Amino acid sequence: MIDQVRPSQLPMWLQSVTAIGKPLILDVREPSELRTASVKADGFELLTIPMGSVPLRLSELDPERPIACLCHHGGRSMQVAAFLQRQGFAKVANIAGGIHAWSTEVDPSIAQY
Repeated sequence: MIDQVRPSQLPMWLQSVTAIGKPLILDVREPSELRTASVKADGFELLTIPMGSVPLRLSELDPERPIACLCHHGGRSMQVAAFLQRQGFAKVANIAGGIHAWSTEVDPSIAQY
């Protein structure tokens, strides 16, 4: 099952998975989107891999580590989360609403686009 986690619920999710391993937020947006708006790693590690590059860079990810995927609104990140789950990743979540919701719910200083 892929957890659907709102940005405002992310600290609770991160805490719930720390027994499994150090959580990773995987931002799958394109470089131009990252230049427009990005999150700061706070209580988690942040890795950016554009969605189209995830299959090629899969070896950079630990299948035993909890991973929450992030994109603009949650669609691409859900696709990546489903892909990771099919590849045998143990604990995968989708950040529902993406960085847009993150800006609304957590950090209004993050630009909306």
